[in-house]
Amino acid sequence: MSVIYIVLPLALVLALVALGAFIWSVKGGQFDDLSTPSLRMLHDDEQIRKADEDDENDADEAKKN
Repeated sequence: MSVIYIVLPLALVLALVALGAFIWSVKGGQFDDLSTPSLRMLHDDEQIRKADEDDENDADEAKKN
């Protein structure tokens, strides 16, 4: 029975920390847009594709010389 005097305040502190972390993340904008980041990975990055094409062009020019 004496263990409840330790466990109950510890559980309350842990719950308050979790609630504080949740409120902090909501105020920070973590939950503003939940669908776009998951769809963003499906689109190709144009910069990477251009860099790859530039590397291929440089390799072709090096072979010609």
